Amino acid sequence: MTNNIPRLLEPSELETILDRDNLLIIDLCNPALYQQKHVPGAVHLSGNLLMAGTAPVPGKLPALQQLSNIIGYLGITKDRHVVVYDDEGGGWAGRMAWTLDLLGFSNWSYLNGGIVSWVKEGFSTQSEANQPASLSIEANIANPNVRSDVGSIISKLKDSDFAVWDARSPGEYRGDMVRAARAGHIPGAINIEWTTLMDQQRNLRLREDAQAILDAAGLTQDKVITTHCQSHHRSAFTYMVARILGYKNISAYDGSWAEWGNLDSTPVELGA
Repeated sequence: MTNNIPRLLEPSELETILDRDNLLIIDLCNPALYQQKHVPGAVHLSGNLLMAGTAPVPGKLPALQQLSNIIGYLGITKDRHVVVYDDEGGGWAGRMAWTLDLLGFSNWSYLNGGIVSWVKEGFSTQSEANQPASLSIEANIANPNVRSDVGSIISKLKDSDFAVWDARSPGEYRGDMVRAARAGHIPGAINIEWTTLMDQQRNLRLREDAQAILDAAGLTQDKVITTHCQSHHRSAFTYMVARILGYKNISAYDGSWAEWGNLDSTPVELGA
């Protein structure tokens, strides 16, 4: 990490480095909330821009040109340290973190609890919008290994060291709730709903026992893990959690169930 900024950043830690020149704070909250209050110096980005948005698989990675536009607009370079946060416990922040990893910008941190912890604990906010120092950039997929697809998942399903982390609700996982042509889950997938790892008593911070929860479920650090949900929004948070905890072999399936459940050829399991 640049300048010893931790991957998981407490509000009190961020407050002490707000004046650093190489810091870029990205607010992925609801636009109306950003207009009212945000971390001083933060620039706003709509999380929807990080998705292709096309049916039936809206969560897929957008075109490289769109990613170039986003990175250029925000003024992200290798020597800037990016802090991401949102107002929902980390879904959109995680999507930004995953995108940064994919494009080779690994100097990022997550504000623990996002704007919820920042505001509820009395840290100063501003209401006026900040404009980023935009530049022209050609983004490229520098780390393709953090992205999974149907073929790569199917090829590993029988590997004992491979695990699928399904971040959807138990109802979606079991197949009770149908959100694609076919319901259920990827065979052998482990279901830990994304909100399980948010501490409701500590302003949506990452739970301090997150690693123990994952270990107990079989999602241990020695495994090769890919995570998904319906549109790689909830699973963007679970990807980010794994990165914060130090997982080395974590990837995300951006097609997610919107793709898997709408294909005829993909294997599906029903039930708990």
